[in-house]
Amino acid sequence: MSCRQHTRSPWTGISTKNRIGEVWRVVAECTGARGHCSSGHWRMGTISMAQLSIQSLLVPVNSSCSSCGVGSVASPATWSRSRGVRGLGIGFSSSFSSGVDLSRISCSGDEVSSTFGRRVIRSETERENGQVQNKQGAGKSWVSPDWLTGLVQLMKGKDESGIPTADAKLEDVQDLLGGALFLPLFKWMKESGPIYRLAAGPRNFVIVSDPQMAKHVLRAYGTKYAKGLVAEVAEFLFGSGFAIAEGELWSIRRRAVVPSLHRKYLSTMVDRVFVRCAERLVETLDAASSKGAAVNMEARFSQLTLDVIGLSVFNYEFDSLKADSPVIEAVYTALKETESRSTDILPYWQVPFLCQLVPRQQKAAKAVALIRETVEDLVAKCKKMVDEEGERLEGEEYVNEADPSVLRFLLASRQEVSSTQLRDDLLSMLVAGHETTGSVLTWTVYLLSKNLSAYLKVQEELDAVLGGRNPTFSDVKDLKYLTRCINESMRLYPHPPVLIRRALEPDVLPGGYKLGAGQDVMISVYNIHHSPAVWEQAEEFIPERFGLDGPVPNESNTDYKYIPFSGGPRKCVGDQFAMLEAIVSLAVVLQRFDFTLVLNQTIGMTTGATIHTTSGLFMNVKARQKVVAAALANV
Repeated sequence: MSCRQHTRSPWTGISTKNRIGEVWRVVAECTGARGHCSSGHWRMGTISMAQLSIQSLLVPVNSSCSSCGVGSVASPATWSRSRGVRGLGIGFSSSFSSGVDLSRISCSGDEVSSTFGRRVIRSETERENGQVQNKQGAGKSWVSPDWLTGLVQLMKGKDESGIPTADAKLEDVQDLLGGALFLPLFKWMKESGPIYRLAAGPRNFVIVSDPQMAKHVLRAYGTKYAKGLVAEVAEFLFGSGFAIAEGELWSIRRRAVVPSLHRKYLSTMVDRVFVRCAERLVETLDAASSKGAAVNMEARFSQLTLDVIGLSVFNYEFDSLKADSPVIEAVYTALKETESRSTDILPYWQVPFLCQLVPRQQKAAKAVALIRETVEDLVAKCKKMVDEEGERLEGEEYVNEADPSVLRFLLASRQEVSSTQLRDDLLSMLVAGHETTGSVLTWTVYLLSKNLSAYLKVQEELDAVLGGRNPTFSDVKDLKYLTRCINESMRLYPHPPVLIRRALEPDVLPGGYKLGAGQDVMISVYNIHHSPAVWEQAEEFIPERFGLDGPVPNESNTDYKYIPFSGGPRKCVGDQFAMLEAIVSLAVVLQRFDFTLVLNQTIGMTTGATIHTTSGLFMNVKARQKVVAAALANV
C-alpha cells in the first residue's frame, strides 16, 4: 500500500521506554502531517512542550486511521530502540523504520523549523535559498539546525551523504556531558575515519577531523557557513558582540575592533600590563614558596589572565590575584554557564519558565546582570572623559598614555555605536581573552614539568636573553624555544578543542561528502592536532617539530593542520595579543621559579569552551637558583 498523507490535525505521541527500575514515558501535544503505509502509521510535525518546539518524526501510535480504517501494526511494547533525553522527557523510537517508506514523508505547506524555542516559518523560497533573514539578534542563526534529516537517515540505517555514522549510544554521550567530550570524538575518529555523523538526541553533528575539510568549511564562513550553535549558546552573555554576531553586523563590528589591536598597543601592553600582572603572580608564588605550600597553578593562571584582560580591554582593576569580588565571581559563573550550554544535549535554558525555576539559570542570570552593569558603568565613565577632553584618534596607532585600553581607543574613534553594542563587544573580548590564555599557560607548564629537557632549554634561553630582567616587546622575538613550546602546547591542548559551524546551504566537502542546509558541523581541532595521519609522533611533546628559525606556525603555513586560533574570516582577532601575553607571562615566571608536579595527583581533562583539568594543577613551587639549574642539568 502506498504511503498516503492526510490533513493536518492535532495528535498525541506517547513513548514508553523501560530501563533498569524505571519507566520513561513521554506525552507531547503535536501538530503536523500524518499518514499511513503498509506497516503502520507515522507522524511528523512539531512537538510543543511549554515554549520548546521541536520539529520531529514520531513513532507510530497504537490507534486506527480515521480516514482509511487501517490500524497500526506497531505498539509501544515493540519499540526496541529509543533515543531521547530524560531531563525533558522526549523520546524517539526507530524500530518501526524498516517497514515505512521514510523517503515519502514530508510536511506540506509552510514548514515549521525551529531553533529550540524560536519558531521560524520558512517559505518554499527561503528553504531553497537556505537562509532566513537574521532579525532577532546576533545569536539567532540564519538557518535552523537540520537534525530531523539526520534522524530520519539514522532510522533508515543509511546515509545518502556518504558520511558514516559513529557507533555511539545516546547514554554514552549523556554520561560524557560535563566531561572531556573531545576524547570520545577522537575515539570515534579512529573507528569511523576523518568524517562521521554523531546523533545525540535531537542534535545531529557531522564531525570533521581532516585539515582540508576544515579548511573548506572555515574559509567559506559567510557564504556557505555560519556560527550556528555557538551563537545560540553564548547569546545570553555576549548579546550582539562581535564574537558571536553573524552577517553584516559581524563585519561592521570586526572592522571597528581590529584596529585597536595595533602594534603600538601590543608593545604598550607588554610593559604596562603583561609584566605588571605577572609580577603580581610572582609575589603570590613567593609567599607560597616560603611556606612550602602546593599551588593550584590553573587557578593562579586564570586569575592572572583575568587581571590582564581587565586592564588591557577596560582599564579595570580586577586584582583577582589578591582579592575576591562579586564581579570576579560573576565572570566565572557566566563562563561556566557558557561552557555548560555548549555541551547540553537539549537547550532547556531557552524554556522561559525553566530559566526562572532552575537554580543554575537563576545564578547565571544574576551574574550576567552584574557583569553588564559593571561594563556599562565603565563605558559611561570612559565616554564622559573622552567627551570632556574632546579626544579623537591621532593616527592609526593611537594610544592614550593615561588609559591605553581598547575601550578608550574605540570611544576616541568616534564611531556611531550604541553603548549596548560597545558593551557586548568588550564582553566578547573579556571571555575570549581570559579563559583561553589561562588554559594555554596551564597546559604549557604541565607539559614542561613532564619534559625536563625542554624545561631546562626554556630556562637556559631565558637566562641568555633576559639575564634576570623582565622581558620587553623587542625581547619576544628572541625567545624562540619558549614560543615553540607554547605552539606545541596549543597543538596538544587546543583552545577551543572544537569549532562549530552550520551550513547555510547544501555543500559538498572534499572527498565528495554531502551536507544539507542547516547541518551542524563540528570541526574537531583536537582530532586534527592529534591525528597520526597528519602529524608524526602526534601524541609526543616535540617543540622542535616547527623549527626554531622558521615562521610561527599558523593555519596558512601548515595548510590547516594547525588551527589553534581557527582560520578563515572568523579567525581569532586577538591571536597576536594572546601569544604575547603567554610568552611574557611565562618568561617572567619560569625564570624565577622551578615547578614540579605534586605527586599522586591525577591530571584529568574536562572541557567546555576550553580544556580544563578536572581538579586543578597542583605544583610545588621553589624559588629558582642557577645552582639548582646547573645541578638539574647534570642529572
